Amino acid sequence: MNNKMESIPFIDSPEKHAKLEAIIAEHKTMRGALVQVLKLAQEVYGYLPLEVQEQVAEGLDLPLEEVYGVVSFYSLFSTVPKGRYKISVCLGTACYVKGARAIIDKLAELLNIPIGGCTPDGKFSLEACRCLGACGLAPVMTINSEVYGRLTPDMLPGILAKYAD
Repeated sequence: MNNKMESIPFIDSPEKHAKLEAIIAEHKTMRGALVQVLKLAQEVYGYLPLEVQEQVAEGLDLPLEEVYGVVSFYSLFSTVPKGRYKISVCLGTACYVKGARAIIDKLAELLNIPIGGCTPDGKFSLEACRCLGACGLAPVMTINSEVYGRLTPDMLPGILAKYAD
């Protein structure tokens, strides 16, 4: 797999580790706590890498396979980092017909990441989605909760510039 995600190592901190330990301790005796613990763990780390899943499995005295099964089943969980700015490009029928493929390809080029990837600085992540419910504005993308419609590839550098810090 030729993907920049491989080059982003998991970096833990004593603060995050302690926060997760406290979450696990608080929920350890609750029946069916796994989903809640994973949700809170993802809030702490931003995603659920194998190292975090192992800590949760050990802390809740569950097999790692069970933890991974839940993480991989629910779409709200991510095993790869997501950027501070989450870009979603609609590839539904209306958007696709009106040029969404060119939009997502141009974003991947501008950000130098694959679809599903995250920039090394953690600023942007790029994903495709089925429908954003704004077919009349096709092609459409969102950056976090901001909607951008009637897009052309040449508009993208200006839009991304709004997120420069």
